Amino acid sequence: MADTAITVEKARKKYGGTADRYALDGLDLTVARGTVHAVLGPNGAGKTTLVRILSTLLRPDSGRVEVAGHDVVRQAYDVRLRIGLLGQHAALDEELGGHQNLEMFGRLYHLGARHARVRAAELLERFGLADTGRKPVKQYSGGMRRRLDLAASLITDPEVLFLDEPTTGLDPRGRAEVWSAVRSLVGGGTTVLLTTQYLEEADQLADRISVVDAGRVIADGTADELKALTGGDRIDVVLRDAGHLGAAVALLPVPKDDVRVDPDRRLLSAPVTDRMAALSGVVRALEEAGIEAEDVALRRPTLDEVFLHLTGDDRRVKEPA
Repeated sequence: MADTAITVEKARKKYGGTADRYALDGLDLTVARGTVHAVLGPNGAGKTTLVRILSTLLRPDSGRVEVAGHDVVRQAYDVRLRIGLLGQHAALDEELGGHQNLEMFGRLYHLGARHARVRAAELLERFGLADTGRKPVKQYSGGMRRRLDLAASLITDPEVLFLDEPTTGLDPRGRAEVWSAVRSLVGGGTTVLLTTQYLEEADQLADRISVVDAGRVIADGTADELKALTGGDRIDVVLRDAGHLGAAVALLPVPKDDVRVDPDRRLLSAPVTDRMAALSGVVRALEEAGIEAEDVALRRPTLDEVFLHLTGDDRRVKEPA
């Protein structure tokens, strides 16, 4: 379909030594053009296997997989002409400068010498690296290296870009730099498939999120839709005295089994339906019981809670490194 960049139907992939388990076990996925689609999942869930199949580095055992309208098995060459891939580890020459690295990648993609120079200059400007001169990459910060690696994956101006855990190991500043670059790409029409273990990253960037576990998509939707799966809004209460936690649990307007208790943080957390009524009711009940609270707050569930709620089973196949 014209508005679909990636289609995966019933994809399966088994590795040697996993007689009864699949790395991908009938996985289905649809990614709209011009969007960021995040794939979340614990280690071994199938994320990296999925990216390798989509980028033609692996062949699925069965199922239909198409990228930019081309089958990854029968039309692998056509797929490669239309994609970019940023893996978990940088693929840069540490001794060369940024411009030299990008020129080298351009020549590897069979661009002419002049075209490669021009393209390198364009990408350095686009990613805020034009002033790095010939400074070798080994002197770059982590965020700068990752932005340069991202620029290298765009040498051929791909329709679809795969980002496999792109900010692993970066500090908050470096992650923010990469996020800004990704937003810029999507604003220009690029489709991005992002695999990540950083829940905040998916929340910040993704138009849609698929949660993968044991080789299948177990939930799919916007961040707000996924958060609603955990029961909607929550009320968090931090008490001044941890000794009052038990008494405070009984005052919350939900069954005791629904209340999460964190003694180390003196925290109670419970799902609520009527936000303002719950807030005023809890504050009043605590005051009447003589229990002092340091903080009472309403909040939406986090993607971390969604993730833990959906992926509680730890039995999953080990993917190759």
